[in-house]
Amino acid sequence: MIHCHIRTVHRELRFMEVEKHFIFLCRVDEQPTTATNLHFVILSDKTIKENLESGRIIIDPLGENAVQPSSVDLRIHSQFRVFKNHSMGIIDVKENLEDLTELVEITDGEAFILHPGEFVLGSTLERVVVPEDLVARLEGKSSLGRLGLLIHSTAGFVDAGWDGQLTLELSNVANLPITLYAGMKIGQISFQQMTTAAENPYGSGVLGSKYQNQEGPRPSRYWENFDA
Repeated sequence: MIHCHIRTVHRELRFMEVEKHFIFLCRVDEQPTTATNLHFVILSDKTIKENLESGRIIIDPLGENAVQPSSVDLRIHSQFRVFKNHSMGIIDVKENLEDLTELVEITDGEAFILHPGEFVLGSTLERVVVPEDLVARLEGKSSLGRLGLLIHSTAGFVDAGWDGQLTLELSNVANLPITLYAGMKIGQISFQQMTTAAENPYGSGVLGSKYQNQEGPRPSRYWENFDA
């Protein structure tokens, strides 16, 4: 077991390397490591590959050389949702706003041009399935962020039990248009171990799970919260 000490303002912490290639961040004391003092566990490339091979994690289709040291690269779908800003004067979150956007699809090799200040919805090409004892985080590729493309997932924190493609929020904060091509790498997803499996995983129906099994970019269904 390998130990390395880290000093913080409040207390001393220690990193502990344990089996299954998980990384535990634990308090330094005389007590054994338990779920109550566990901060986070991030899956390594080896563990991600094991979970993919066993089917516990599904990323389909998995890109070539997509598995990184602690994440998996995801690509962008050919479909986008563009806002019809001329169709209404205000976005009322209590109203069904499915008509606020229109679906646009590009062909292979065709560029989708995102203009400065424009905001659209995109989607991952891959379907992602997260087991009931893991959560996932999706972050945009830093190389694209350095060009002025801000990428966020509407499910940036992907709940245990999730099954479906992931909707992306795409914004151009640069002064020039940015081109997007279907199949290009857009982000990377990492996985964290939970203390236990979720009692009510996403998709179980107990909490609504409005976007389970979604395909392509899906518009907001926030208005349904007012009918609950």
